[in-house]
Amino acid sequence: MVGTAYPMRGGIAQFNALLCAELAKQHEVRCFSFTRQYPSLFFPGKTQMEEGEDPVPIGATPIVDSVNPATWFAAAREISAWKPDALLFKYWLPFFAPCFGTIARRVKAACGSKVIVICDNVIPHERRPLDGPLTRYMLGAADGFIVMSKTVLADLRRFRPDAPAEIAAHPLYTHFGEPMAREDARRRLGWPREGPVLLFFGYIRRYKGLDLLLRAMPGIHEATGARLWVLGEFYEDRAYYDGIVKEDRLEEIVTMRGDYVPNEEVGAYFSASDLVVLPYRSATQSGIVQVAFQMERPVVCTRVGGLEEMVRDGETGMLVPPEDRDALAAAVARYFSEGLEGRLAEGVREQKRRMGWSNLAEAVIRLAASNRREVA
Repeated sequence: MVGTAYPMRGGIAQFNALLCAELAKQHEVRCFSFTRQYPSLFFPGKTQMEEGEDPVPIGATPIVDSVNPATWFAAAREISAWKPDALLFKYWLPFFAPCFGTIARRVKAACGSKVIVICDNVIPHERRPLDGPLTRYMLGAADGFIVMSKTVLADLRRFRPDAPAEIAAHPLYTHFGEPMAREDARRRLGWPREGPVLLFFGYIRRYKGLDLLLRAMPGIHEATGARLWVLGEFYEDRAYYDGIVKEDRLEEIVTMRGDYVPNEEVGAYFSASDLVVLPYRSATQSGIVQVAFQMERPVVCTRVGGLEEMVRDGETGMLVPPEDRDALAAAVARYFSEGLEGRLAEGVREQKRRMGWSNLAEAVIRLAASNRREVA
């Protein structure tokens, strides 16, 4: 695998590690990671590095600098010398297409490895010039694809209509552990033991729709008494969101922690919450849903992209139209007024049993085993 890995932080690094660990149960696996993922100029957050312990140790080799082609060629030489049967990438942003696409082509030419791309996104949430050509360059190097929603499959078919592709459900982030009792989690975090709590989790950009949830909070609080915790680093101007809190007088019911949440704390925050709310304007899929399900928390989210494939309306959560804060507020109010937690949480537990990493690993192996080229 070529991709981000510890000590670089974030869900993609954790995804890569969990998949490598699953594959390593039956196969020899190596991960080649970054020495630098983003130049500081292009990175909107505070730091790209984990401060805590490695949650899933896989012994990745840091070798790739995303903006230094000399490291791409060096990585390709080292990978080719190992002669892997398959070369695996997780692709989510055209920024990485030159680096990943170049490594893929050089390794294929040198030793005939099958190139498999797991597509988080094919078309990025936030469009930029050259997205199309860069995406074509990356996808053109692949022999097979794995997607995690029908929405992404449809996007893929616009670029590679006949390429081998499989749909595999996004597995759960199991490294956060098992859910805690709500009372124990709240005691650990210093939260009040009584009263419903909503959770918005993850880095904050406009497409995530946090402003819509904030605008809905007066009605939600009036109907349910619920508070909102916002946990995630701001990748845009926080002042806009602080302005909504002040304008709507939400200071007593909304708490915003504007930094990255260490892995060791994630499980407690989800366990302490009653309901996870994802009011996205656009989406392909969301790793936050998988964290919520691992912690056995239902989700209220919008009907966008692959979210409605991940969250089953009335079974594991509730779906509402995008950019409709009244519908969002009504769904949250209904969740509490009708006492839906028990039924939806049981649906989450049932779905959780079917969302392990083995299915994704098996899809990788099937693609890797088919029609491998031999290079003299």
